[in-house]
Amino acid sequence: MSTIRDTDLIRTNDYAEDSGEVRVLDPEGRLLPGATEPDLSDEALVTMYEAMVTARRFDERAVSWQRQGRLATYAPMSGQEAGQVASTLALADDDWVFPTYREHAVRLVAGFDLPEILRGLMGAELPVGSAGGPTVAPEAIPIATQIPHATGAAMAARHRGDESVALSHFGDGATSEGDFHEALNFAGVFDAPAVYLCHNNQWAISVPRARQTASATLAQKADAYGFEGIRVDGMDPLAVYSVVRYAREKALDPDAEDLRPTLIESVEYRYGAHTTADDPDVYRDEEEVDYWRERDPIDRLETFLVETGRLDEGAVEAIGTRVDERVAEAIEAAEAEAAPDPDDLFEDVYDEVPEHLADQREELRRLRERHGDALLRD
Repeated sequence: MSTIRDTDLIRTNDYAEDSGEVRVLDPEGRLLPGATEPDLSDEALVTMYEAMVTARRFDERAVSWQRQGRLATYAPMSGQEAGQVASTLALADDDWVFPTYREHAVRLVAGFDLPEILRGLMGAELPVGSAGGPTVAPEAIPIATQIPHATGAAMAARHRGDESVALSHFGDGATSEGDFHEALNFAGVFDAPAVYLCHNNQWAISVPRARQTASATLAQKADAYGFEGIRVDGMDPLAVYSVVRYAREKALDPDAEDLRPTLIESVEYRYGAHTTADDPDVYRDEEEVDYWRERDPIDRLETFLVETGRLDEGAVEAIGTRVDERVAEAIEAAEAEAAPDPDDLFEDVYDEVPEHLADQREELRRLRERHGDALLRD
């Protein structure tokens, strides 16, 4: 039976345009009156904090790397660390995660090595499968295509009698795609143990949330499919953890009146561009970015941990130093590996390479012979 019920979740409208977000911490990082800390040990809370710091430093270096031509187009995640780190920590090792191109921190928390993640961003195959945590499916580049996959995995788990759930990540723009609606409709009809985590970072590239839908919230879209929708402060890692944990428990052991699926709208913000091919200065202003930076998820968690005695200034500094060294070592290790063979592009697309792909592979080989692999880097 779920230990966190809907009536126990603290909803406030202290600073959001729309009311009804679940929060545990206020914007400064202090426990809200009436809120309850999630059932996490001191060690687990510090682990959450260090993972978020690692994700932020990794993201900053990755953007710099891309600007130097050492990575392909990159999707920044700074500001969205709570939605990625806390949600993954709320899952069990037997669960499944279906990420997009932005969930770099999900792989980190799921147990994959930083050099391996970096290598994937350099053109090698991104790590998938199990690395000691939840199983991570291949990332989805087309918008919303991973959401039906998560529904299918959840339905399969229930048919097998597995004690596992499937969690799908996606952005607010994905709720305008047919895949989103089809997946949630199937989940409601077949009562799939699925959690749908919508990262409402306010912008679908340059399209604001207000132009995506006339619905007052994205969470309320769950009503059409017969199951629960919850809005959570996605800049509050303790709230994200609590809500995802609640949704997971309900998915496995719902009350008689509940369906298993849950749609979670994580209200958050991306500080950087949609990708490094994007210029956010064209469609948003610094005042907006500053508003959200004042609610930074890492700062809030750090304040909470320091003021409750889980960390002190020395420990915070030590974590920062350790993370910087870890990221630097990951970069060195990733660059020391040989570049992936461009022929690998054509593998594992089909069981047998079809004629048109074989022709493209031969054309690429001829170009490489004529111009060298510098052609691929320029």
